[in-house]
Amino acid sequence: MKTISTTIVLFITGIAFSQTTDLKSYESLPTIAVYQPKVAGISGVTPEMAGKMLRIEVSKLNTYILYDEFDMLSVLNQLDSVEKVCLDKQCLLKLGDGLEVDYIVSGSYDRLGDKIVVFLKLISLEKRDVVESKMLEFDASNSELQRMTEVVIRQMHNIETKGTQAAQLLYDKDPVTSYSAGQINNSGPRLGYAYFMGNMQEFAMRDESRGGMEIFPAATMIGYQLETQYLGSENFSALFEGIFNITGLDQGVAIPSITLMNGFRFGQGGWEIAFGPGFGIRKRSNGFFDSHGLFGNPGTYFSQNDWNSYASRAFAGDSSYYNSNNNFVAPDPSDLHEDYDFDSKYLDKRGRAELATTFVFAFGRTFRAGSLNIPVNIFYSAQKGGGFVGVNLGFNVMKSKRSRQYK
Repeated sequence: MKTISTTIVLFITGIAFSQTTDLKSYESLPTIAVYQPKVAGISGVTPEMAGKMLRIEVSKLNTYILYDEFDMLSVLNQLDSVEKVCLDKQCLLKLGDGLEVDYIVSGSYDRLGDKIVVFLKLISLEKRDVVESKMLEFDASNSELQRMTEVVIRQMHNIETKGTQAAQLLYDKDPVTSYSAGQINNSGPRLGYAYFMGNMQEFAMRDESRGGMEIFPAATMIGYQLETQYLGSENFSALFEGIFNITGLDQGVAIPSITLMNGFRFGQGGWEIAFGPGFGIRKRSNGFFDSHGLFGNPGTYFSQNDWNSYASRAFAGDSSYYNSNNNFVAPDPSDLHEDYDFDSKYLDKRGRAELATTFVFAFGRTFRAGSLNIPVNIFYSAQKGGGFVGVNLGFNVMKSKRSRQYK
């Protein structure tokens, strides 16, 4: 029992000692006051608001005992010698003497064209002089004043800024040509679904005996996208995208394609438009469609081989279709109807493989969840006589982000 009591006493003593040590450590910190900075040209922002932001960021350093605005108010009311706008060194020293603090910090926020200049100075009452100062230029964005203040305060105290925060905010007089600014690699897998249109739809639904795929005219797409940024700023990116796709695996077919696209991404919302050529391999044959139903069901496709096989049966008994060697010669379908000929090529699984080109248009948005990017796009792939429309999505993890160098 005595042992337990001793343990409890030691535990309570340890806690009390720890709290006392922390209190002494806190009391040993230097004191600091923040005087509201000058604000010029920034709509909707007052010196009082800028002063509050500055106090918040100073307090986050955990380096000083901070005097709040109420502590300062009582002293300001008593000091007639301190001007209403106190920004020069001598005036700030008088204010610091009245507050009996070790340091005082103030400065200015100025809007100059398309940038905001933040200047802060730290004055030591002991040395009676400015001991630290920092001036940085930021892209003009009133909503980012708090973060701008944090960047300047931390750099004044040689504390590393979080992540790429400074690079995102710093002013760049020529951001569009600074292609390393805010660069993100968004490469990753893609999964989509496409609906065939025009001659692609006909080819998909055509009987295999006539060279078609005989599938439902829609299919899944699976692929991979490689992306690189060649121009950009924080709110704009110009991208080069390469996409490899295989379409139709769910339908038992495989249609490969490669698409090269130029894309533009706008704003923090990640909206994007892109366009560019696509390349693939398609098999085609010369033929015609029996649109008038003269030789069977209307719309039946006849390749040249289909027609020769059909004609050899349909016209076998007609001596006018035999040559001098008594060999059957299939009639020209244009002799039977002016709309029928073999001058055009159509998709045909039995035909010759050829390079096929398309032009792709896409519109979408990238949704973000922490480091995870989820791009969602609606697209249309156009080719002569048809194409397909669909939607795809992907995912990738932002592994790195190259930023501007500090100025």
